Amino acid sequence: MKTMHAIEKLLAVKAGVDRVHAGQIVNCDVDVAGINDLYYQTVKSFYEMGGKKVKHPDDVQIFFDHYAPCATVIQAEDHKKFRAFAHEQGIANLMDVNQGVCHQVVVDRGLAKPGEIVVITDSHSTMHGALGAFGTGVGATDLATILITGKLWFKVPEVIRINLTGRLQPGVYAKDVILHILGDLKADHGIYKAIEFAGPALTDFTISERLALCNMTTEMGAATSYIQPDDRTRAFLKSKGVTDYPVYTTDADYQYEEDLTYDISQIEPQVAAPADVDNVHDLSNYQGIHVDQAYIGSCTGGRLQDFAIAAKILKGHHIAPDTRLIIVPASGEVTRECIARGYIQDLLDAGATLSPSGCAACIGIHQGLIAADEVCMSTSNRNFPGRMGSLKGQIYLASPAATATAALTGQITDPRDYVEA
Repeated sequence: MKTMHAIEKLLAVKAGVDRVHAGQIVNCDVDVAGINDLYYQTVKSFYEMGGKKVKHPDDVQIFFDHYAPCATVIQAEDHKKFRAFAHEQGIANLMDVNQGVCHQVVVDRGLAKPGEIVVITDSHSTMHGALGAFGTGVGATDLATILITGKLWFKVPEVIRINLTGRLQPGVYAKDVILHILGDLKADHGIYKAIEFAGPALTDFTISERLALCNMTTEMGAATSYIQPDDRTRAFLKSKGVTDYPVYTTDADYQYEEDLTYDISQIEPQVAAPADVDNVHDLSNYQGIHVDQAYIGSCTGGRLQDFAIAAKILKGHHIAPDTRLIIVPASGEVTRECIARGYIQDLLDAGATLSPSGCAACIGIHQGLIAADEVCMSTSNRNFPGRMGSLKGQIYLASPAATATAALTGQITDPRDYVEA
């Protein structure tokens, strides 16, 4: 009998069948269905498809993150219509302005947990694999299908395992690891596959670092990601009041599509240079390039640990005179915790500009857009032309440490000289 991966076991349970295999189409119950404010088309599709009443309103989350606070009248009208829809359908979980980026809010509220399916109208839903969930992004029509039926079809993905060995050098972080992997494998390597992270090095990675790894599997085309839940996962979920969930394990002789290994002790600080996420090189190759804007935020690099690192580098100093620093905590909860620990004050004293929690300039709509020929170093996940403003702007993706260091020096600088060993 063919062995099964933990993801396959999860999907089998949600489909109500004994077994599934890669390539099979299964119809599964969905545990968390999220709509962000880019996708009012979901509501339109719901009615166009004959929807009358949302099947499971308690499982539905509506997030105001990409347009929060609104920058145009059209955006404000969409928010107004979303609020009306939530009221009409009895959807209590409407995450209004300043609650934060959908993915971080899901994590903050303990909604992503092992053995469950999390579907959001956002491609970076792969992030929730860090907690043992099956997280994936869909479009408006698929999400409308979930609203009507509580279910959605999925193609069972093949699984690529990426084993991490060694230990990170001081000044090197999870963001550097995933950028290095993307640079090596390229953006099309994992199209509609699952990326599993494993190996002894992963034991040392915090939940925040694991979330960063899984978040950016989207950039290699992955449908989902996975990290086997461990003691660190359980402790994190317990801190969120979550103790009841199934944990599936992969059969010992399961055959992966690929089994890759990276010694992370060999990885230096990385940058994804303009204008592709997989255009990754050692940061040292770009040292000295002037940085007009440093941006710390997004569902990839806007968590508590990220601001702790940045504050440690910048505390007692001031950013370079020709460089601006925009900080956007990924959620309201992250903002409050950063304030309580003094990180926000340290960063404001250093010259940072604080924006409300949300996607902000990461999506290229507002709150930190760049002009033509300006250079932005960012902790976010994409550097395509126009992603953060002008089509002629240049975006370099890097770790929070490298981004904070660039703000301090005004140019791309190796953060290892500014981070304590």
